[in-house]
This record gives sequence, structure tokens and C-alpha cells, in this order.
Amino acid sequence: MASSTFPTDQTLNNNPPKRKMKFVARSSAQQVQERSQRLYTRQLEGKTTRALVLEHAKIESVSEVTAWQDWKKVKEWNKEDWEKDRENMLPRLQAMRIRLFNKAVKKGQLQTAAQILDSLGKVIGESVETVNIQAPELAIRIEPKN
Repeated sequence: MASSTFPTDQTLNNNPPKRKMKFVARSSAQQVQERSQRLYTRQLEGKTTRALVLEHAKIESVSEVTAWQDWKKVKEWNKEDWEKDRENMLPRLQAMRIRLFNKAVKKGQLQTAAQILDSLGKVIGESVETVNIQAPELAIRIEPKN
């Protein structure tokens, strides 16, 4: 009779021993931070969010999922920036309006200057009634020569 082709002293093991798999980040926290900071600076290019994220993924050689995670961090930074700058925003806007007004007048752009004055007036609480106060009627009369 035919004997078994397998040695009898070894047992068959169909399941290999399970290895404990650990998640290992491919990028260090510092690399993620630097990559996100580069995306943060590129957001002022005027592109849409999706375009920025896709370009970021291509430039940084990361997956789209990773690029969107970087964008999430950038959004958090934007929110923090807005909260910090919110208190100082009105004085900064007023200073910009005044500079813009001066440039408009200097260049003879009187319509622009008028619009800026209107917006400045709204901020300080100037109402429509205040603006509509009419100056006394001025009339120039020419007397006939005798």
C-alpha cells in the first residue's frame, strides 16, 4: 500500500500565527505640521477649496484623504485667526477706508470717495435723516444797472 506523502511527525497548520499590526504614521507630527502650513499659505491664491486640496495632494505627494486632513487643520487655524482678529477688525477696516478715501480723492475718483464716506458714516451711526438736512437756500440775484 501507498504511504502518506507528508511526514507524520509534522502537523499541518493552515492558519499562520497572527501578528499584532500597529498603525505606524508615515509622516511625523512635524512633517504634517509643515505640510499643513504650506497649504495654509497657498490658500490666498484665490482657488476653490477643492482645487487647493487636490493641488496640495499632488505637490506634497500625499493621498487626497491626507490632503483633506491637512485642510481640516487649516480650517481650524483660520477659525482661530478670525477669533483673534475679530476685535481689531473694525479699527483696521476704518484705517483702510480712510487710506482708500485719500487715494480716491487724490486720483479724482469722487464717486468712489463718496461711497467710502457713506460707509464711514454708517459705521459711526450717521442716519439718513442726518444726511438729508438741507442747507439754507442760496440765491444769487443780479440787479439791473440804472
